Amino acid sequence: MTASKHQTEIAADPDLPTIRIVREFDAPRERVFRAFTEPDLFAQWNGPRSTTTRVDRWDCRTGGNYRYAVVLDGQEYCFYGSFHEVRGVERVVQTFTYEDMPDGVSLETATLEDLGGGRTRVTMLSVLDSMQARDGLLASGMEVGVVEGFEKLDELVTELA
Repeated sequence: MTASKHQTEIAADPDLPTIRIVREFDAPRERVFRAFTEPDLFAQWNGPRSTTTRVDRWDCRTGGNYRYAVVLDGQEYCFYGSFHEVRGVERVVQTFTYEDMPDGVSLETATLEDLGGGRTRVTMLSVLDSMQARDGLLASGMEVGVVEGFEKLDELVTELA
């Protein structure tokens, strides 16, 4: 495991059912975007270090869809959704659903900002359907998956050419 010099910020708006995640990477925006949108790269960094990700379906384009499984100790946790907008190397808007909770759909927007000097800031905004759903997600341990996943992403984008 490589220690990262960048911290992952995770914040919940006290008045809205949203979660904002912000993280900087020492890699060009094109490289970070590839890691978000190419299924083999996504599978390498998604989730905690104790898990593996298997991509079952991945059509990352406006109007496309996806399904993947996160595997932990032989147990699968499956997620699916639709890509509503995939724009250049700057933005991905998608729905996100945990298969065991199909009524809990969130809308997620990832914005990739070129900071210059080969650096990128990723801002992700998740809009959930209720404060209860937001608080449940925060209590689920998602922070570990986000922080460790972004650490793995840091390592991956350093290796990409």
